[in-house]
Amino acid sequence: MRDFGAMRKPATESRLKRAVALMALLLLAGFAVAGPTGLLAWSENASALDARKAEIAKLTEKRDALRNRVKLLDPEAADPDLASELVRDQLGVMREDEVVITLEDK
Repeated sequence: MRDFGAMRKPATESRLKRAVALMALLLLAGFAVAGPTGLLAWSENASALDARKAEIAKLTEKRDALRNRVKLLDPEAADPDLASELVRDQLGVMREDEVVITLEDK
């Protein structure tokens, strides 16, 4: 008599290997579509990138304005108009020929 169980063992192992390989491929495909860097996250990442670029543009504009103001306040070449404005605003200084009119809120 022949042992048929021994003959079927390689076929069962082959099916098992194919099933494991198929499951691995499906898992990889699932991550490619729904993973953190997959196709579904692509549009979300693109919109986040656009938001960051807009924020960088605003901050760059603000930085340039501050850089210009610092340049105007350089002690060796200060802008007289800006210096006068700052002294008047922060110290409340005025000239002798100026008149201050205060308005009361109702």
